[in-house]
Amino acid sequence: MQPHDKCENGPMHSRFLFAIPLVIALSGISVLHVYWALGGKWGSAFTVPTVSGRRMFDPTPVATWAVAGLFGIGVILVLGKAGFIQTGPLSWVIDSSIWALSLVFLLRAVGNLRSFGFFKTIKETPFAHWDTWLYSPLCLLLATLAAGLASSPRQR
Repeated sequence: MQPHDKCENGPMHSRFLFAIPLVIALSGISVLHVYWALGGKWGSAFTVPTVSGRRMFDPTPVATWAVAGLFGIGVILVLGKAGFIQTGPLSWVIDSSIWALSLVFLLRAVGNLRSFGFFKTIKETPFAHWDTWLYSPLCLLLATLAAGLASSPRQR
């Protein structure tokens, strides 16, 4: 073990500081989507934007499984970048993917300027309330954590 690899300080510590909360959050969100894909209802009432009292779309179980899988892939990418999984010659793919993950969460936090994100114009719905106080801030936090992880040096 190199001196800079100690968890008290240095690059390894910063990678873990970013990776551990990312893995916990992404895993939890993935498990929640699996629950919904299996027919669970808890927590799903205010997860889709509404306009004039109608949901803008109704996610199918297949789409919900796909989202759960994408969050699972995010977990694997974070574990690879943090050094928990050996990436070998694919390290550049992992590095690029973590930057992409950060961008995706940042774009989700900004939103579509209408029904979701910090700059939404539809603000008087239950979804909008949850989006303002939970979903968008969480996405901004995840984007920041992913950017921090992406900019952390790789263990040599």
